[in-house]
Amino acid sequence: MDTTTLRPLVTATGPFTSVYFEDSHDTADAEKQLELKWRELKDALTAQHAPDGAVSALESAILDGPRATGRSGRALLAAGERVVVDEHLPSPPASTIARVSDLPYLLPLARYGELALPHVVAEVDQVSATVKAFDEHGHEMAAEEVSGQDHPVHHTRGGGEAHHRMQHRTEELKRHNVADIAGVIARLAEQANAQLIVVAGEVQGRKAVIDELPEAAKSIAREATHSDVADELAEAVRQSRLNDVVQQFRDALNQPDGLAVQGLEAVTAALREANVETLLVGDPGEDVVCTGPTPAQIALGEEELKAYGATEIHRCRADEAVPAAAIAVDADLVHVDEELVEGFGAILRHR
Repeated sequence: MDTTTLRPLVTATGPFTSVYFEDSHDTADAEKQLELKWRELKDALTAQHAPDGAVSALESAILDGPRATGRSGRALLAAGERVVVDEHLPSPPASTIARVSDLPYLLPLARYGELALPHVVAEVDQVSATVKAFDEHGHEMAAEEVSGQDHPVHHTRGGGEAHHRMQHRTEELKRHNVADIAGVIARLAEQANAQLIVVAGEVQGRKAVIDELPEAAKSIAREATHSDVADELAEAVRQSRLNDVVQQFRDALNQPDGLAVQGLEAVTAALREANVETLLVGDPGEDVVCTGPTPAQIALGEEELKAYGATEIHRCRADEAVPAAAIAVDADLVHVDEELVEGFGAILRHR
């Protein structure tokens, strides 16, 4: 999970109110269910002495905000009395979560809120194409129709010089059309910061278009018979990348000088040195760590933190403080179904 947009959150002033719940809108009584869900959340937050302003802001966001389409989850985080994160999640959380604390609770966002890949989908032949770009939320952000010259596009029968001229003209038209289509795909892919390009259509046409793409676009292009498999391909790419991260972590952990550590002591030490490239989170318990005035000042014990110059020390839940520290040092954050010592592992930037 790219944590760029969350960095202002970990330096904001708390207390923080974090809620995660299912807000699927796929039944006739969805509105009534939403009201009941909010009542449950409000009771839980009130019991934890959430700021009145935060409760009011969350109520407005949930009851007056846009509705989901189909099965969905929702994540909202308030800093003080202001909602600073409001995201629809691709999949609902396993249970409703309501937490008031000194730090934002971000782990469910990493677990359930992994966004789709920005991608481009092109339905092509050797004459024309429909090209659409989608952002990380799956919303269509651009679309273009490409209409090439379609006469002649097939080889003619016969012989002689006229026949050869016609063949040459056909090939030129094909190349021109394919180049136009590839150009539009590459341009929209760049605009969308696409991480996947799906080129669908008959075999000859889609292969010709992919061959014409610039190398950067070609490296993320995939062929498909029909464009309706684009979401499936995007999920496969996302899962493959997650598997690559896990494998990179395993491989490094098995080397004496590998760029990986696990367990709270080693992970917090790496975070203090801003030496974490990716924080992996499995199933952390309720361990407590110490933090200083800034999120990256983190350690297992007070004395250790004082040795690094911290004069203001707080005791915080590790499942809040460790992700906050990772975001503060520009590390990526991923949830993994992996047995990790004390629930945390890290891929390091250097030794």
